[in-house]
Amino acid sequence: MNSYARRRAVDRVMAGVCLLCTGLALLPLAAVLGYLLFKGLTFLTVDLFTQLPRPAGDSGGGMANAMVGSLIVLAIAAVIAIPAGILAAIYLSEFGHNPFGQTVRFVADVLTGIPSITVGVFVYAVLVLPFHTFSALAGGAALAIIMLPIVVRSTEQMLSLIPGSLREASYALGAPRWKTILMVVLPAARAGVATGILLAIARVAGETAPLLFTAFGNRFWHWSIDHGPIAALPLQIFTYAIGPYESWHRQAWAGALVLVAGVTLISLTVRLVARRQPQQV
Repeated sequence: MNSYARRRAVDRVMAGVCLLCTGLALLPLAAVLGYLLFKGLTFLTVDLFTQLPRPAGDSGGGMANAMVGSLIVLAIAAVIAIPAGILAAIYLSEFGHNPFGQTVRFVADVLTGIPSITVGVFVYAVLVLPFHTFSALAGGAALAIIMLPIVVRSTEQMLSLIPGSLREASYALGAPRWKTILMVVLPAARAGVATGILLAIARVAGETAPLLFTAFGNRFWHWSIDHGPIAALPLQIFTYAIGPYESWHRQAWAGALVLVAGVTLISLTVRLVARRQPQQV
């Protein structure tokens, strides 16, 4: 066998190995999604989106309050984490080339790896115990802590990709630094910033452990954000999954399918937004 044929044979073998490894990597995801569709699609009904949970042991009912509760808690988390994260990222990108900035980056990286249940226990000690009540606000604060480092680091990376010539052109036209950041740098990086925000939301959308200590769960409608436990879809799925009733198990599968569909929709939105990033820069 000459050298050319040998190289072609090695190339084909290695391409086959890479394809096999790719298939093995995708197999768990395909298995999880396939089983989830098999178990949850059958019980995905209109009642799931419109009705409250039934009493224990009764069939039927839905998770409408849990879906709305999840949206409320996520909205609170976004209101807390997004402005704070963007402002911190602006500081790190524009002014943070110093020891303090390096310390903030290190803390953000460490915070990214902290187990979510630890965040839940911390917020429980800070916001739940002193006020003697679970609340949507406490749940949102716990999720915001998890979101914050993701928003900070992703936004900082996007801002650092903006060419310095754009800043210099703005300065040459007489714009002050703060206006250059707000009117030139941020708009140029808006697609990347939006991508980081959506990734952070997708990251916390399915969190259960922090909400067990903060939102706690509720079988009824609850609209107060600062007093009283509130339902959330991950909590409802957890409660039904460990319950003794078959009807609860069926609704848990359907709720899990809805949750995964929501996260998938956010991920697809991220991909669509990310495609625009080179045009923005």
